[in-house]
Amino acid sequence: MPAAPSYPIERLTLENGLRVVLAPDRRAAVVGVAVYYDVGMRSEPEGRTGFAHLFEHLMFQGSANVEKMAHMRHVQSAGGTVNGSTRRDYTNYFEILPSNALELALFLEADRMRSPRITEENLANQISVVKEEIRVNVLNQPYGGFPWLSLPPVLFDTFPNAHNGYGDFADLDSATVADAAAFFDRYYAPGNAVLCLCGDLPVQPTAELAERYFGSIPARPTPPPPFAGEPDLTSERRKSTVDSLARAPAVAMGWRIPDPVGDLDSYLPYVVLAEILSEGDASRLEQRLVRRDRAALQQSAYLGLFGDPFDSRDPVTMTVQVTHPRQVAVDSVLKAVDEELDRLATEGLEDGELRRVNARMATQLLREADSVDGRTLQFAAYELVHGRAELLGEMPGRLAGVTADSVAAAAATLRPERRAVLELVAGGGK
Repeated sequence: MPAAPSYPIERLTLENGLRVVLAPDRRAAVVGVAVYYDVGMRSEPEGRTGFAHLFEHLMFQGSANVEKMAHMRHVQSAGGTVNGSTRRDYTNYFEILPSNALELALFLEADRMRSPRITEENLANQISVVKEEIRVNVLNQPYGGFPWLSLPPVLFDTFPNAHNGYGDFADLDSATVADAAAFFDRYYAPGNAVLCLCGDLPVQPTAELAERYFGSIPARPTPPPPFAGEPDLTSERRKSTVDSLARAPAVAMGWRIPDPVGDLDSYLPYVVLAEILSEGDASRLEQRLVRRDRAALQQSAYLGLFGDPFDSRDPVTMTVQVTHPRQVAVDSVLKAVDEELDRLATEGLEDGELRRVNARMATQLLREADSVDGRTLQFAAYELVHGRAELLGEMPGRLAGVTADSVAAAAATLRPERRAVLELVAGGGK
């Protein structure tokens, strides 16, 4: 396994509660700036589905000292890139720039943390933008939202876990400026955020810059995380949905797995298990479903709604997703998956299988962390979700410590009575 590099990390907390992570790397004249707010889809109140994502859009509509859309223009004019995203447990904003533009990025991020332009015009405009995004990515797209939007309501019961995080049109249309201002006051407090600065930066002068730009933002109370716990399933749940645009049927199976933050050692075998099941031509499901039985057109197994196993708090879903020919019954797909899980649980791993998977995972983790932009985002996510940015460097070794027996034991827990099954019926042209 490739040796994991050691990443130097310094951290400080400003008086207003903002946590600052500094990760110097002087090899290239590039810096990454990321602000991660502890608010995501699971934080949305009932009647405000899609609000976290809507607010991500609003935060690009200008602030007290920055005109509408000028944030992007300033960063791009300095030779940088800028973006943001909304996940289950956080919303992030980030820039990658030449190191001489670090102060510009700090000014821009601090200005919108202090005073975004939440106006009737901006709100109405961004509601329209988000609705159009939903039309393009979900309503008018084959397999749109499958299964990340459609499986959670089958597997979970509580609103934080089960609701439509992209947003219901009625909820979006009824949002007011007062709603948006209250959401900002509650969740966009400095004490509810992590600022991560990575790359070509001197630690002490950069810490002083962070204090200069962010230290004067008033502190506000930090909200508690949403309560998302609920009992495990004791019997299989099944639901079907018709996709009028899909040309081939599909099925998604979801299981609840151990807490990735509170019980990481029990969680990691499932990360390895997902790789063994689906990654690469030699994976179990690829060999069984696609190549041998011809029962699948494609398959995947992954943890988390968006396939990143380390960016979400409990509860996290392990999903097996299969697109299959029309002539193959969904029950035969389920049966084949169950048989492969049973074989793993009873016969264990083959010689060299764990070593091969560990080498691939370590290589992928190291590759993702090699660039300043990848390291910036991962440091920030690990710090916010797990409380330790250092896990980025430790993770290849932690995964290499997962044993074949623990992977087999994880496979044994993925029983039919603990899963939710969502069948997608293809309604598109034959």
